[in-house]
Amino acid sequence: MAKQIFINLAVTDLQKSMAFYTALGFTINPQFSDDSGKCMVWCENIFVMLLTHEKFSNFTTKPIADTKSKVAGLFSLSTESVDEVNSIVSNGLKAGGIEPSEMKDYGFMQQRTIEDFDGHTWEIFYMDVSKFPTA
Repeated sequence: MAKQIFINLAVTDLQKSMAFYTALGFTINPQFSDDSGKCMVWCENIFVMLLTHEKFSNFTTKPIADTKSKVAGLFSLSTESVDEVNSIVSNGLKAGGIEPSEMKDYGFMQQRTIEDFDGHTWEIFYMDVSKFPTA
């Protein structure tokens, strides 16, 4: 079996969150979805599990962080072009997300940030390694 990553996020409104992530370009995997959690697929090996607070609580003894006011993690997704970065973020904004800062241009990498309804922070970026500065 190939290595995979599953990012589990506690969400307050499962349907609204599912629509937001679909707008970003994720698809739904019904095999791992039910009324309290939706498996959202970014690519073959990257998945985001949107879980109600009740379901999320089954996997931890710690309280769920308020990610609207505190950062619990930064999740980054690469794209194949700056146009794709802009398209994904634009679709997310139309679906109700917020962009907390302006695009960052590091020369070899362009990055935009978007937050979902619960404040989970996603960095969508394009990187051209051939432009990476050399020492």
